[in-house]
Amino acid sequence: MEHYKQVGTYHVHETLLDFISARILPEEEARQHFWHGVERILDVFIPRNESLLQERESYERLLQEWYSEHKQTFDLTDYERFLRSIDYIEATVPDFNIDVSGVDLEITRQAGPQLVVPLDNARYALNAANARWGSLYDALYGTDVIDEEDGKTKSSGYNPIRGAAVIAYAKQYLDETFPLRTGSHRDAEGYTVRADEPYAIINGRDVPFATDCFIGYVGNPNHPTSLVLVHNGLHAELKFDRNHPIGRTDGAGLTDIELESALSAIVDCEDSVAAVNAWDKVHLYKNWLGLMDGTLEATFSKEGRPLTRKLNPDRKYIGKDGREVTLPGRSLLFIRNVGHLMTTDLMLDAEGHEVPEGILDGIFTALIASRHLDTRQNSRERSIYIVKPKMHGSKEVAFTNDLFNAIEDVLELPRHTLKVGVMDEERRTSLNLKNCIEQVKERIVFINTGFLDRTGDEIHSSLTFGPMRKKGEMKTSEWLDAYERLNVQIGLDTGFHQRGQIGKGMWAMPDRMRDMMREKINHVRSGATTAWVPSPTAATLHALHYHQMDAFGVQREFIGRSFDPTTERGRLLEVPLATRLYTDEEVNEELENNLQGLLGYVVRWVEQGVGCSKVPDIHHVGLMEDRATLRISSQHVANWLYHGICSRDQVEATLYRMAEVVDAQNAADPHYRPMTPEVDRSIAYQAARDLVFEGDASPNGYTEPILHRRRREFLGQISLEPNLKGGASS
Repeated sequence: MEHYKQVGTYHVHETLLDFISARILPEEEARQHFWHGVERILDVFIPRNESLLQERESYERLLQEWYSEHKQTFDLTDYERFLRSIDYIEATVPDFNIDVSGVDLEITRQAGPQLVVPLDNARYALNAANARWGSLYDALYGTDVIDEEDGKTKSSGYNPIRGAAVIAYAKQYLDETFPLRTGSHRDAEGYTVRADEPYAIINGRDVPFATDCFIGYVGNPNHPTSLVLVHNGLHAELKFDRNHPIGRTDGAGLTDIELESALSAIVDCEDSVAAVNAWDKVHLYKNWLGLMDGTLEATFSKEGRPLTRKLNPDRKYIGKDGREVTLPGRSLLFIRNVGHLMTTDLMLDAEGHEVPEGILDGIFTALIASRHLDTRQNSRERSIYIVKPKMHGSKEVAFTNDLFNAIEDVLELPRHTLKVGVMDEERRTSLNLKNCIEQVKERIVFINTGFLDRTGDEIHSSLTFGPMRKKGEMKTSEWLDAYERLNVQIGLDTGFHQRGQIGKGMWAMPDRMRDMMREKINHVRSGATTAWVPSPTAATLHALHYHQMDAFGVQREFIGRSFDPTTERGRLLEVPLATRLYTDEEVNEELENNLQGLLGYVVRWVEQGVGCSKVPDIHHVGLMEDRATLRISSQHVANWLYHGICSRDQVEATLYRMAEVVDAQNAADPHYRPMTPEVDRSIAYQAARDLVFEGDASPNGYTEPILHRRRREFLGQISLEPNLKGGASS
């Protein structure tokens, strides 16, 4: 076996062995103990993993058989009775509360935005970690939150008219969030600290703040260079410098307001990366190590100047009574492992079969983080936060809990050092969420809804039942509202209030921040304490919502309110079938929308190794795409094909036409390989075809098996080309 060395009964890729030996476990005795422990874990958990995947297949088969027999006589009561009879819906466990210790304040006492970032890109990962703080002035000036009317245009240089609009917006934020006892921040001539309290100076008089919001300052208390305030648990730092170009124009010398923004970030080994082999995986682990030990750097060029990005330090201030106050300079980092489905060539068993990737992700990401717990570089509570996606029902969550126990034993960590985030994104999990939480009640710190994967699973689960409604109409379906409500209510009923995060999904349009500011406050209104954003800028803007509304106060209003779980489950079981016949024009428009987005994402994944990116849609609006969006698009077309809403020839013709559109959209990319006209030679195009025409047979509608196979094929084809832009493999 080329590139492998035998360790016990398993074969380990040399790249992984060398990384562990050189960077993680240089001591021979520690290495032997570790690899022996890995062997024990694999011996126990590989068979269990395979059994769980077989159970998924069994449920898929039983569902489709039932649909075929009851299409004409569907009754919701009969349907639920059937699902209970096969344990698809589990008997609900008795009431309980989660009981988790050693959880950081960013999870238990603060509510705010959460970034999700691919771990394969060091620069992006550093940006996410450093997004704990962000400039409000920059976020407003550079986005469409401030319109470009009446001379407020964004130009190559500084536009003072636009700058004035930014400052007016920011001063209004100060008045609403940190009001003065009299007057407005707009009229402030300066700020001062006296007797451990901040004051604004207006008309030569000291005006106190209306609320107790003071944390600390930097500089001379009579003329501080920074003033730090807090509201709803989130901090804001006012920066002053009368010699600064902006400060010279401001009565108080205010140059910026830096907001505490992304309290936490999920660095991702899963949907947003294209990691298909051992080299890719070790690249991810190296970046994770750099985040944990503080050594990760990224050097790049910006406007012709070389820049090096590192992790930001913590922030220090003079607090009350002259005591030093330290605030975190970086987001609390979770790491998202892969799910149970895929295998990896990082290790092979005795017969040469790849081992489950999710098991190895748990082992190696925990190992790396465990070596740096004492520095408290990430968690001040010495915890390791792992998000586990794509689990189906409580048996799979129990598997993860047992796996984490075993990993803790091998790494000699206290029980429940490994905290878990459960993604509520599969149908069998949302129907049994309370049971899932119960299985990890002593280590769970996070649940969230994932509309995209959840919709993909919804479509695939009911593939043969009937044609699905259009994607846009899916967002108003009854099951989706019930899903979002139940996630929050079950989380609160099981004790998540100020013990764990309840999260909501991603804002997918990074260029449309005005729309985000109008709509995403609904996530706070819903009872969630965090929600995903696509960029540090979006995190800073979304942080304003958590100042406008007290997320924990909203939760207190929800706790104990009556709701009928039986009724909600009935809504959750609603299959989102089309409610009318679509016109030929509507069918064509839906196909074009699905296939253009699918191709735009797949071509970058397969041929450039980009797992998450802003992909222009058919109307040239940039949308954040990852495998979850791809799962919906591919499954939706597969469903319509199955039910004859469209024909195979129609899909083939639309695929080619949309490939031409995607080629044109990427024409300026020197690394891009056009799919047309020779689509038979384009591996990316063939991957897109596979996703559609083999979508009905793909396990739970997942896209990973096809994407991984085609990406490996592409890497094999171009392995001799020296300048290919791609993932770590190349």
